Amino acid sequence: MSRRRQSYDAGVVHFRRLLGSPVVLRTRRFLATPVALRQLALASLIANAVLVVTGGAVRLTGSGLGCPTWPECTAGSYVTTPKMGMHGVIEFGNRTLTLVVGALALACVAAVLAQPSRRRSLVRLSTLVLCGIPAQAVIGGLTVLTKLNPWVVALHFLASIAVIAAAYALWRRADEPDGAVRLTVPPPVRGLAWAVTVASVAVLVVGTVVTGSGPHAGDEHARRTGLDPGAVAQLHADLVFLLIGLSIGAWYALRAVGGSARVAGVLIAVELGQGVIGFVQYFTHLPILAVALHMAGSCAVWWATLALLYATRTRDVPVAEPGALTEPAALAAAR
Repeated sequence: MSRRRQSYDAGVVHFRRLLGSPVVLRTRRFLATPVALRQLALASLIANAVLVVTGGAVRLTGSGLGCPTWPECTAGSYVTTPKMGMHGVIEFGNRTLTLVVGALALACVAAVLAQPSRRRSLVRLSTLVLCGIPAQAVIGGLTVLTKLNPWVVALHFLASIAVIAAAYALWRRADEPDGAVRLTVPPPVRGLAWAVTVASVAVLVVGTVVTGSGPHAGDEHARRTGLDPGAVAQLHADLVFLLIGLSIGAWYALRAVGGSARVAGVLIAVELGQGVIGFVQYFTHLPILAVALHMAGSCAVWWATLALLYATRTRDVPVAEPGALTEPAALAAAR
């Protein structure tokens, strides 16, 4: 037997022992529980929101080019070096957090696959979240390679918002059965919830244009969009007023039909808080702390918007076809 073959066999034996170790067995048993799936999905959702905030911190501290290249941090090194200073530490820290977010997304996929009843919907959603992380990283790399082009920076933020939506869907679906969607409110109220969602997306999109037109570019040499910051900020404010008006309408509509008006109330409260922060940062000439709070608030508004949309529907337990075996019966038959 060749030495290479012996090394291979020894590696296989070691790997099998590792899989059978008490720690791995306990981890596998934990991942197979519905509680683990819900907790990991929530952790993934929170981590993606935190990633948005830390990305904002990179821009607000002028550290956008703290790592001047990608995928390396600097030529010949994937990590920051002492001569890159604090800007390098901040930018590299944000890149490192991406690895944490990716690990949580991978853990969600593992938990979905470990469940006794593997659900296609959860497999798709968890895979979508996992695929969104490297996509974010690539767009983040493009922001560096294009020297913080404001339109690419905007795309990076919006990609994060899309991943947050997928992570939220995974978290909610983990608690739902796989039956057909059933509205809990009349169709016009559901349509109003969708209108709120569209308005929320519009606010986020235009908000990125406001950011790309003003200061805090992430680097003093980064170019801006060239648009008038005042005019873009006014359009953003107009869309915010539209969003608040639609949200108030949704609150009244949900009260009238006996729906979950409390969810709409939370959304309105978050929007008003975000609006106050927006006005403060505008009239105080965009201090860093106010802008950071505003970025965190954008994630909160998006989360509350998704909660409103999901509050207008539910899923029923799927009905087994006549003659079909239930899951326990199918398992028994397979034995």
